[in-house]
Amino acid sequence: MKKLILSTVLIFIGISTYAQNKNATAILDVDGVCMMCKERIEKASIKTKGVKSAVWNVKTHELSVIYDERKTDLATINENIAAVGHDTKTVKASDEAYNSVHPCCLYRDEDVKKDHEN
Repeated sequence: MKKLILSTVLIFIGISTYAQNKNATAILDVDGVCMMCKERIEKASIKTKGVKSAVWNVKTHELSVIYDERKTDLATINENIAAVGHDTKTVKASDEAYNSVHPCCLYRDEDVKKDHEN
């Protein structure tokens, strides 16, 4: 009887522990220059199924995400960000996607970068 109770308790603890580890956090490097970029990057991230939170820092270019590992992965999040025109460390946006962003957001252009430094 003690073995049965002990086994049941161990199984319950194992299931509880597994259920609590579904969310992962990550920080991704994403290119952009302004608040419009911030909105676009965060929106693309949040629209990814399984992403619960996405906050991009304009100064550091770091995107902090919380996502459900059972529903998505970092590769998918990176691809969705690149699809709206922003380069990540692992995925470069296509020229078509990059050129579709607002002219103020053309972060590959040195003049645009300089304009946003102030």
